[in-house]
Amino acid sequence: MKRVFLLIATNFAVMLVLLVVCSLLGVDRFLTEEGLNLSLLLAFSAVIGFGGAFISLLMSKFIAKRSVGAHVIDTPRNETEAWLVQTVTKLAQRAEIGMPEVAIYEGPPNAFATGARRDASLVAVSTGLLQSMSRSEVEAVLGHEVAHVANGDMVTLTLIQGVLNTFVFFLARVIGFVVDKAIFRTERGVGPGYMITVILCQIVLGILASVIVAYFSRRREFRADAGATTYLGQPQSMIDALRRLGGLETAELPETMKAAGIAGGKLSSLFATHPPIEARIAALQGRDLP
Repeated sequence: MKRVFLLIATNFAVMLVLLVVCSLLGVDRFLTEEGLNLSLLLAFSAVIGFGGAFISLLMSKFIAKRSVGAHVIDTPRNETEAWLVQTVTKLAQRAEIGMPEVAIYEGPPNAFATGARRDASLVAVSTGLLQSMSRSEVEAVLGHEVAHVANGDMVTLTLIQGVLNTFVFFLARVIGFVVDKAIFRTERGVGPGYMITVILCQIVLGILASVIVAYFSRRREFRADAGATTYLGQPQSMIDALRRLGGLETAELPETMKAAGIAGGKLSSLFATHPPIEARIAALQGRDLP
């Protein structure tokens, strides 16, 4: 979950900066001064959309390390760190990818992988995960994260995010232009109605885009589970790890973030980056949910 959250959050921040710069430079006025130039707008939308997504991807390792306070294991300081490095090395060789950076961070049970390239990635596990799981279960989780890297999931989600950013940027301005002309009846250029509509549309369309990114993330989780079983040669360790995760208590959101939480119900499942544990176990067992 951290992997996708970091991508979306960083992408949002980069997009916000790019949009502020565009506003200060008068790009919107340039695009609409003589009527809406759709081809130029689409090209510009692609530059902004993909630019924001790929900048966030390139920053993903740096942001991930800083956001969780991860300690990268350069030289193992104890037997646990040595085992982690050895295990990731073995899994990376089986996945035929370059050796990732291996890191540990303080926190409840979780793990993530990130990075712009298969041969320059980061795999991080929390102290809570190491304390609550057996080594065979931790190995399965590491295999899952290595599979994300091998499958190029960060790049795939970045491309999806870039396409969605392009359409959000483009459609928000088309709708804003139409509303400004039809309702506010601005005769030349654009008026306040345009900017207000664009901002509202970008918020609404951005939320819908997040739903689509979350859907693709859920599909990639099934592939990563399957990849881990391939590297380990059996599915049981991954099944045990998932069952263990399903039985662990999750940490509450900080007070400053509780208002942003979406708890329970169908709405929550739309934004979930991971499928339900039981669905993932069922997929590994080769059966459908009842």
